Amino acid sequence: MRLGVLTGGGDCPGLNAAIRAIVRRASVTYRDDIVGFHDGWQGVVEDDAMPLDVAVCRGILPRGGTILATSRFNPFKSATDTERIAETIAHRHIDALIAIGGEGSLRIAREVSDLGIPVVGIPKTIDNDVNATDYTIGFDTAVQIAVDAIDRLHTTAESHGRVIVCEVMGREVGWIAVYAGLAGGAAVVIAPEELFDIEQTCAHLIRRHSKGRFASIVVIAEGAKPIKGTIDLPPAEVDRYDHERLGGISSIVAREIESRTGFESRVTILGHLQRGGTPTAFDRVLATRFGVAAVDAAHDGAFGTMVALHAQQIERVTFAQAIDELKRVPRDLIDRVANIFTD
Repeated sequence: MRLGVLTGGGDCPGLNAAIRAIVRRASVTYRDDIVGFHDGWQGVVEDDAMPLDVAVCRGILPRGGTILATSRFNPFKSATDTERIAETIAHRHIDALIAIGGEGSLRIAREVSDLGIPVVGIPKTIDNDVNATDYTIGFDTAVQIAVDAIDRLHTTAESHGRVIVCEVMGREVGWIAVYAGLAGGAAVVIAPEELFDIEQTCAHLIRRHSKGRFASIVVIAEGAKPIKGTIDLPPAEVDRYDHERLGGISSIVAREIESRTGFESRVTILGHLQRGGTPTAFDRVLATRFGVAAVDAAHDGAFGTMVALHAQQIERVTFAQAIDELKRVPRDLIDRVANIFTD
C-alpha cells in the first residue's frame, strides 16, 4: 500500500511518536510506502508532501511538536480546495490516508471519508475532548506540565499569603483543569462545563483562609465563563479560522477575587507551555499503539474509523461515534471527587 499521513489542528506532545509508529509498522511489517503531508489538510490541498521512512523518523520519539508541521486549515470552506483533495490522493497514488487530529481535524476526516476517500483517524488533543476514547495523545503530558507548575505555585503562594489563579487550556471542556487541579491540590477548579459563580468562589476562599490557610490555588480553564451578569467580560476576538481567541479569563477572575475578598491575587497563564516539550511515557506508548493500530486498520480496509483506547484495549470506532458530541468532564467527577479536597 501507499499511505499518506498528516497532523492537523493544534500541536501536542506525542505526534512524532505516532508518526514514527505509523512509519515503522507500515514499512517494516507491510513494506508500504509512506508520504507525510505538511501543515495538515492544507498540505493535501496543495500537494505538499515529503517521503517518510525509518531513517527520517529516527530520534523523533521524545520530540514534541510534529515533523510534518500542522495547521487548522479547513478545505471544506472552498469547493475548489475540496476537489483538490481527491486530485492529490489520485496524483500521489494514495491507497489510504491516516489523519492525526483533534475534534476539528477528525470532523474534516469524516467529510473526506464521505467523499469516498479511504481515511483512518488517530485522536490527539491536549483537551481530551474526543468522544469514544478514554484518552487522546497529548492530554497526559499537558496535565503533567500543569501539575508541575501548580506544585511550584503552592510554595510561592504560601510564602506571600496570596491567591494564585492558574489558567490552563480547555476551550469547551475542563479535563486539564480538573485533573491538574485534583493532582495539584487546588482550592478551586473552574471548568467550562458549567457557568461559574464568582461569589461562591470568593466565599469558599474566605472560608479556607478563616481556618488559617493563607494561600490558595485556583485552577481555571481558558474557556470558562461566569454566570451572566456577574462579571463584565470584554468582547471576544476571533482568529483567522473563526475560532474565539481565548486566554485572559484568569486575570479577570484574579481581579474579582482581590476586590471581593481583599486577598492579594496573582495570575499564571500556562498557555502554550502545555503543548510543547517532551511527551510523557504514557503519551509515547499511547501514540505508538495508536500508530500501529491505524496502519493495521488501513490494511484491514476499516476506513471511516478512528482508533480508540477503551479499558486499556485499542479498538476501532466510527467517526460519528468520535465526533458527534464532545467528551465532557462528568459532573460526578467534579462533585464527588475534586470538591472533597478543596476545604
